[in-house]
Amino acid sequence: MKKILLLSDTHSYIDDRILHYAEQADEVWHAGDIGDLKVTDALKKVKPLQAVYGNIDDAEARKEFLLDAVFMCENKKVWITHIGGYPRKYPARIKEGFLLHKPDIFICGHSHILKVQFDKQFNCLTLNPGAAGIYGFHQMRTMLRFEIDKDKIENLEVIELGKR
Repeated sequence: MKKILLLSDTHSYIDDRILHYAEQADEVWHAGDIGDLKVTDALKKVKPLQAVYGNIDDAEARKEFLLDAVFMCENKKVWITHIGGYPRKYPARIKEGFLLHKPDIFICGHSHILKVQFDKQFNCLTLNPGAAGIYGFHQMRTMLRFEIDKDKIENLEVIELGKR
């Protein structure tokens, strides 16, 4: 079993609350718009990190992280990208990626809108953790945490970090 902390859109912001939740996880996953790499450096000091770069991330972040991270966690195939859209509203690149990767869990950020949906067309759970940073239009800073136990995704929880 793995305990996962999922966040996105930090836009160079990291604080003790984020790190507190990271310490409780087995792995931290960041869905892009990292901003300053001090964010991912701090997270990596606490727990193993999977991350992708987002549209605001510079050349340094793009050297360290990929546009798409596809990997296995327990018995689930995970695909993380920054700009992904939503079920029935995916851009062409994402639709092609679903056919190629066939993920069980699809994760994106970008919108700053927390969403958890099951995509019946591609038979996968889609997650957007909202935004953990203080930049953007969102009102509440959010992250997600959950557990993956072999074939099960359990104990999915929204973490509210407070107003931005």
